[in-house]
Parts: sequence; structure tokens; C-alpha cells
Amino acid sequence: MARYKESVCRFCRREGAKLYLKGDRCFSEKCAFARKGYPPGEHGQARQRISEYGMQLREKQKARRIYGVLERQFRRYFQEASRFKGVTGERLLQLLESRLDNVVYRMGFARSRPEARQLIRHGHFAVNGRKVDIPSYQVRQGDVVAVKENSRHKPIFKELTEWGGAQGTVEWLEVDRETMTGRITRLPSREELDIPIAEQLIVEFYSR
Repeated sequence: MARYKESVCRFCRREGAKLYLKGDRCFSEKCAFARKGYPPGEHGQARQRISEYGMQLREKQKARRIYGVLERQFRRYFQEASRFKGVTGERLLQLLESRLDNVVYRMGFARSRPEARQLIRHGHFAVNGRKVDIPSYQVRQGDVVAVKENSRHKPIFKELTEWGGAQGTVEWLEVDRETMTGRITRLPSREELDIPIAEQLIVEFYSR
């Protein structure tokens, strides 16, 4: 699967918002967006006029980059969300938040979503007692996510236990840092998600 391998700090600058793609660096003075809050490239500091389509596109790209999802996969999430009753945009965000890599990040078992994906691919996590190494795995209400017992002694997880998660407590998750386990109590509401996305623009983009 194709993956972007260059500096991801360009994404934050391009979208005009912190996307928290590099863990602790995003909270330090080294953050590229804090130092250069304008789009990358030769004309980044020039005043730009954005069309309605451009605003919709930017919101879609921002969501993709926050959750680390490729275009085809993101479109499938939207198609699934549009089949449910209720607000399509909110359901889309719930599907993205229910990805295993996002849940691991929200529980504080990784400093960023990219780090969570790497740890999951390396087989360090289990869902309901069974190893899962697919970052896009959809967790459900009542599922228990845990660091595998033979991985808990590794230095990275000892550091993460002390770190505790920069995003703070998430109300729709229960986390036990001593046993390195967490449970999904329910799906999050839109008010509980701190992501800088106008999801209605994404709905409009795919509804053209």
C-alpha cells in the first residue's frame, strides 16, 4: 500500500491546523506549524482565495491526514456512514474514531496515530484476548483493547505508561494503565471529539 514517506509537518502547514502527527514534537517549540504557520512551498505566504469546492476539499484532506487514511479507504468510510440513519458527518467521524490505531492513541498507548499503527502492525496489541495487527480494525462497544502481556515489559510501553497521554481523559473509553488495558464503553458524540474538522463540508464534497 502506498504511503507518504516525506515530512508530515507539511500537512499541518498545508491545512492550517495542528494535526498532531509527530507525538511530543507537536507540543514542543520544534513544531513546524508553530514556527511557520503558513502553507509550504514557494507561494505559501501569498494571500490565497479559496473557492467553496476548495474549502470542501481541504476539510476532506485534513480528515484523511489526521486519521492516516488513503483516499479509496476514506471514500468507503463515507459510503458506509451514508447508509446509516442520522447525521452522516457524525457517523463518519465515529467510524474513523473506532479504528484500532485511533483507539490505541486515544487510550494513551501511543504518542501519535502513526506510532499506534506501527505498534499494532508489530503485533503488540490484542482485542478481546486475540492478537490484532490490522490498524484499520473496527472496534465496537464493549471491546477490550490491551497491550499483549509479553510486550508490556518493553521500554516503549514503560515510557508510555509514565507519559499518560497528551490528549487527556476520553470519556467514552475506560483505561487501566497498570494492566495496560482499555474498554470501549460507547461511541463518542460529536461534542466529545476535539478534532478541527467541519464534517458537513466533507458530506457536501462527496454529495456533489
